[in-house]
Amino acid sequence: MATEKQITKIGNDFFKTRFVAHHFATADQEFDACKFGMWMFLLTEIMLFGGLFVAWVVYRLWYPETFKHCATIMDWKLGLVNTCILIVSSLTMSLAIRAVKMSDKKTAVKMLLATVLCGAGFLIVKYFEYAHKFHLGIFPGENFSFDGAHYSNAHIFFSLYFVMTATHVLHVIIGMTAILWCSYRASRGHFYKDYYTPVELTGMYWHLVELIWIFLFPMFYLIK
Repeated sequence: MATEKQITKIGNDFFKTRFVAHHFATADQEFDACKFGMWMFLLTEIMLFGGLFVAWVVYRLWYPETFKHCATIMDWKLGLVNTCILIVSSLTMSLAIRAVKMSDKKTAVKMLLATVLCGAGFLIVKYFEYAHKFHLGIFPGENFSFDGAHYSNAHIFFSLYFVMTATHVLHVIIGMTAILWCSYRASRGHFYKDYYTPVELTGMYWHLVELIWIFLFPMFYLIK
């Protein structure tokens, strides 16, 4: 006959493992395996953006005057606003992970939703920035127009700008979707101090998104 203490232990063990994938023995084993897998995935993301960064460096060395002049068209104030937004979002994401580790469901959900709002703010600012460039006609394509006979390679600068920032925007949207999913699960009580793997992995991804923008901001807005 099982004692009350043994029954309580069995219940706790079940609670700790009910959200763990069946092919993992414990939550800790799942966490270690998934974190290693996320690091491998983030490495591929770094390689993706690394190739684009190299392209930017090469073309800037080839056409320094063109890149300097094109950079003056960029609105560094909007870029700075988005930088601040993502820095704040990185903080709220960290606070969400901390809250989950403390089994503070209410705070975790609030911080996750705050992170999503920051991401939405970033996208709104980016929308206005893109719209302005479309209005000026500096979106690369058959209707591209840029003043200055000496800057015939300006389309290279703006092609890199749109490719790199649009790729980053896509990552922001993916990150927001993952955070919304985590917030839903957190509100259902799926995460607590003994199981928070999805939140931790999503946080790692979001921090990379913020870090990439930290490089994009000076590359296109500040270096002249």
